[in-house]
Amino acid sequence: MLLTISTTRSPATDLGYLLHKHPNKVQTFPLTFGQAHVFYPEATSARCTAALLLSVDPVGLVRGKAGSEGLVDQYVNDRPYTASSFLSVAIAQVFGTALAGHCKARPELVEQHLPLEATIAVVPSQDGTDLIRRLFEPLGYTVNATSYPLDEQFPEWGESPYYTVRLNATLPLHQLLNHLYVLIPVLDNDKHYYVGDDEVAKLLRHGEGWLEFHPERQLITTRYLKHHRGLATLAISRLVPENANDDPASPTSENQAPSLHEQRLLKVVEELKKHESRRVLDLGCGEGRLLRLLLKDPAFKEVIGFDISTAALTRAQERLHLDHLPSHLEGKVTLLHGSLTYRDRRLEGFDAAALVEVIEHLDLSRLPSFERAVFEFAHPKVVVVTTPNAEYNRLYPSLTEGAMRHRDHRFEWTRQQFTDWAHKVGSRFGYAVRIEGLGPEDEAVGSPSQMGVFTQYVS
Repeated sequence: MLLTISTTRSPATDLGYLLHKHPNKVQTFPLTFGQAHVFYPEATSARCTAALLLSVDPVGLVRGKAGSEGLVDQYVNDRPYTASSFLSVAIAQVFGTALAGHCKARPELVEQHLPLEATIAVVPSQDGTDLIRRLFEPLGYTVNATSYPLDEQFPEWGESPYYTVRLNATLPLHQLLNHLYVLIPVLDNDKHYYVGDDEVAKLLRHGEGWLEFHPERQLITTRYLKHHRGLATLAISRLVPENANDDPASPTSENQAPSLHEQRLLKVVEELKKHESRRVLDLGCGEGRLLRLLLKDPAFKEVIGFDISTAALTRAQERLHLDHLPSHLEGKVTLLHGSLTYRDRRLEGFDAAALVEVIEHLDLSRLPSFERAVFEFAHPKVVVVTTPNAEYNRLYPSLTEGAMRHRDHRFEWTRQQFTDWAHKVGSRFGYAVRIEGLGPEDEAVGSPSQMGVFTQYVS
């Protein structure tokens, strides 16, 4: 198995810092199933290529296993030669520090978008190039897949299910490695080891920030977990935001656009930037999906994540790697525990506050306290609130009449109810209000989500 990663960002040899492997050395690493070798076929300031060559012992894979003696197909197969979970394990063990997004020597390189090219010598795909493209193209890769005949001497036998795949994209190296770690065994549709609960944690960790928005997340999750239905269901439930229903009425919309929750987050970020907000509150931040976008965007200088759930804040801390940020991002995000129905002086003096699908989790009786805590006491210049549009629920086949989108929702408002509430709050606390829909719009019932932008009147 051979994986090469190249960059042309000058000086290209910085790739060695990110991978923690010196370009002038050939290094060998012992693995339980063979050896991994790292070397650099080229290493100049203009272009640098790192190669991971994996040598798998085919006899050692089955020696001593029950039922292996006398079965030729146990010894003669494609396992030692095609990209599979063996390669994912090698990536984790040999490039583990880079995979985690750490680089002590050059921390500023970790989040830089680099022109990268990854080539995997032999990739199995029973579904042909279509699946390869469906997995990688939504992540921004240009995909080139070269197929091979089953036998060059007998072209009438047709093409084999093996490909050399070249991927090109501009992105941080750790993102490329995480994509490969997850998607290589998905293409192979198998794993060489037992899959248990810990694999769900691995999938969530390595799929963080991209898998929840991937149009093939169901297929990826199912294959990565070796078709273990219970584990796949658990993983999907933890991937999809609890306050998001991303199953629009059109069966094709998921493949044509970002998920509804991603559209919400991107629109909120757009609004915050439009108002030139620098110091931002993410109220009801949950596990940190909006925080991740705010952390990476240099337009925002200070960000507070605020939530009543300590478990959610712990997950946000882990997902954002706040203890291992590069120096230029250290201290940018602070996580605070507290309630949105009580005055909290720590929240005062900020440019903006975002509440993404939060208010519907509050009891209606607590809304007046929430309104005062946010609009009167914290009193940011801009407040962006999104909440479900109850009228749109009839378009979800999975929802029965009168049902809400999530078990923890205390209410869901129609467009008119949200508009009336927003203008009442704006009038009481000195904010102009603008309302718009989020997501695909239906002529009769509007969009699945609705957004209110509250802008403080200039005195």
